[in-house]
Formats: sequence, C-alpha cells, structure tokens
Amino acid sequence: MFWPPPISAFRIARPARTSVPITTRSLSISRLPADNGSHFPARRPPEAATMTIDHPAHSRTDSASDDRIDPGRRRFLSGLSLLLGSALGLGSRASTAYDWDEPPPLQKWPQGVVPRGSLQPYWMRQAPDTPRTPFSADLNTTIQRHLDAMRRSGRLASNERTAWLVYDFTSNRYLVTINAGAPYQSASMIKPFIALAFFTKVQEGKLPYTPYQRARMEAMIQRSDNQATNYFIELLNRTSARSGPAEAEHTLKNRHPGIFRHTRIVERIPGGGRSYRNRASALDYHRFLHALWYDRLPYSREIKRLMGLPNRDRVYTGAGGVARQTWVLDKTGTTARLCGDMGILVAQGRDGRRYPYTFIGIIEKARPASNYGAWKNARGDVIREVSNLTYAHLRQMHNLV
Repeated sequence: MFWPPPISAFRIARPARTSVPITTRSLSISRLPADNGSHFPARRPPEAATMTIDHPAHSRTDSASDDRIDPGRRRFLSGLSLLLGSALGLGSRASTAYDWDEPPPLQKWPQGVVPRGSLQPYWMRQAPDTPRTPFSADLNTTIQRHLDAMRRSGRLASNERTAWLVYDFTSNRYLVTINAGAPYQSASMIKPFIALAFFTKVQEGKLPYTPYQRARMEAMIQRSDNQATNYFIELLNRTSARSGPAEAEHTLKNRHPGIFRHTRIVERIPGGGRSYRNRASALDYHRFLHALWYDRLPYSREIKRLMGLPNRDRVYTGAGGVARQTWVLDKTGTTARLCGDMGILVAQGRDGRRYPYTFIGIIEKARPASNYGAWKNARGDVIREVSNLTYAHLRQMHNLV
C-alpha cells in the first residue's frame, strides 16, 4: 500500500508562517462483503494523530479575516485530503475487485511471470460446492470462442448443447465452468457412480467383493460392458425393496448428498446401449472426482485403479497437445445422442511434481444422430481439441512438460 511522504515535504516556502493543528478523525473500515463467509482482513485504520501544517499568515489580524479562507490554502488542504484519502483507501473504487473473496480473474499472466504450483498463495482453500467465477477467465473465454467457431463451421450443430468444467487441484480454482450445473444425459459416465453405490454396500457389509465381482467391475469400467453394469444394479436391487436404479440413486444421495445434486438414475442399461434417461451434471462429476482424488469415498483407491486402466479415452488418446507423461483416470460415455468424457488428468511439471486437474466435456444431441459412428468420432475430436487447449493453458500456469 502506498503511504504519503512525510508531511514536511508539503511545506511551501513563504515569508511568514503560523502553525495550525489539524487532527484526523479515527476512521472505521468494515469488512468487505464476501460469499461463503470468507473475506479480506479489514484494514486497520490509523489512530487519531495530530499533524502540524504550516501555511502563510494572514496580513490582517482582525477577527473577520479568520472567516475568510485563502484560496491557496483551500487548494493546498483539498489536495492533502485527497492524498490522505487515497492512502487510506477511502477514495472511490474504479472496479469491483474488492468485492471478491479471492483475487479477480486474470485475463493473462504478467509478462515474464510464470506462476508455479509450488507457490501456495494465502487464498488457497478447499474446493467449494459451487463454482465461483473462473480463476483464469482467459481459458474460459478461449474455450467459449473455440466452441463458437465450431458452431459457425458446422462442427457443432444447432440442436447440440455442451457442458465443460476444468478444475485445477494445485490452485484450488475452477478454470472453466460452461453449463456446469445443468443435468445432461449420462450414458456410460454413470458407471463409476454405480460402482460407488456398490462399494458403499460392500463397506456396510451388505454385499461381498469377490474376485469374480472384481473382474465384472473391470469389465464395466474399462470396457464399458453394459451387462456387467446391469449385474451390479441387480445386486443393489437385492439390498432393499427399491428397484436397482432407485437404490443406486438413494444410496449415493443418502451417503453423499453434497456430491450428487443433479444425478438421476432411473433405468438399467437397455439392450443396444440406448441409455438416455439417466442424468448428471458436469459439476456432479467433478464433485465425485474431487472426493475420489482425496480418498473420501468408499473404496476410493479401487475406483481410481479401475478408472486408470488403459482404454480409448477422449482427453488423452488422440489429443496430441497433452504430454505423454500425463496419467489419466476417466470414464467415457457414448450414445447416438451423447458424447462425453469425465476424469482426472495428472500432468507432470518440469520441477518433477505432479499437477492434477479434473476435465469434464459433454456434447448432447437433441435427436439421435443418423450416422452414429461418424458423429461419435467427430464429437470425440471436439473434446480432444478442448483438452489440448486446457493442457496448453496449464502448461503456462505450472511450467508443465
């Protein structure tokens, strides 16, 4: 914070001077408004102080002259008041930056400065339940402009909507939130949720986890086997009077109400894989992945192992801009109306550290695509391009390989 120079610096050489004591008032500055109960610490106002300011003596000595203020003195005192007000932060604010409970979004990094994940700023906190304004508006804007360009070129149709979310674990910030809170079709991206519901029952002692079930679990997550998925939904059905899908949703929301806020599990996987009614939001996927990364879910390590098995994903495989040293835990989802991927990418920095981030990309079509194979491949490439843009941005943030 800038403070004014000593008051003696403002003295103006004039022939005769008198001293007039001016006492500043004690100023009370309250805490600034903030959401979720956090805020900047309030500035501590200076105690009342007496300062001596020299000014020219009036040539007249009668009492009437005391009521007349010399214009030069008025300008001098006005300028001094503005200077003191600016120093104490009392001036009018040109922006709303102080209304934040965190640093405002950066449009770009300062020239010559590369933020490193090893630097832990004071504002770092746990991930909130709802996304704030993205920490880097530049990435959010870059991706939005890229999507707009693809719509103009026809690579995204007018009857297709998308959702995107990127969260950086190192800075604890959402970098991208586009339609993140809207529920979309889940397709096979619901399968890790089914796995979690099953493992919750195992933890409660209501179901076993045998080598046979381990093999079926790998088939469901790694190879996206629909019959294996229905097998676990049927096991959940045996633990209550509810149907399998209803019991899966009830178990998730009962044990983890803050995570699965927009999740709806209402059907098994139909024949042919046409699952259009199960739904979840990008934010639900992120909250699940965030809790999974920190081992806050039943059998977290096993679920991470399953999601880390080799598969053909849409965030790393075919995404040439993502370094080959990156680890991936993910689950894709595909139908004639949906193409998506949700997962955690663990990038490697040049300092040898690991920098994890969540990436969720969803493209949903209003009507089934006439050419399923071509549509799936084309929309998968759209997700890969956004994954490339995300990695390029994080490379600048954390000096990744």
